[in-house]
Amino acid sequence: MKFLKYLLVGLVFGIVLTKSEAVSWYRIYEMFHFQSFHMFGIIMTAVVVGVVGIQIIKRNNVKDTTGQPIVIADKERGFTNYMVGGILFGLGWGLIGTCPGPIFILIGAGFYGIGVVLLGALVGTYLYGVLRNKLPH
Repeated sequence: MKFLKYLLVGLVFGIVLTKSEAVSWYRIYEMFHFQSFHMFGIIMTAVVVGVVGIQIIKRNNVKDTTGQPIVIADKERGFTNYMVGGILFGLGWGLIGTCPGPIFILIGAGFYGIGVVLLGALVGTYLYGVLRNKLPH
């Protein structure tokens, strides 16, 4: 029962991404070829909602579900780290045709071949955890 709210949020998130065609390989292909504004519009909408949400949280001292104040730490400076991470993320997104969130949506929609991508994402995450102390941050 405790995790029901998270399940419901995930379900709504999956429905919204599916209905907006954000999980469509074709829409992602169009985006990377600059043939359509569709995905850029979705991404820009998400950025605006995120910025507004963060400002609301910071200015109104919003509390989490346990009553603790939400504290958002300032970002560290490190342009090179963001560039390298962004390039790796973008290459993976372009080669696979999906980013991490829609992997589960695609599996739920019956595209079981994407399970190989999920396995790769899990192995990559595990390797990052093992090598994290040896990587530049």
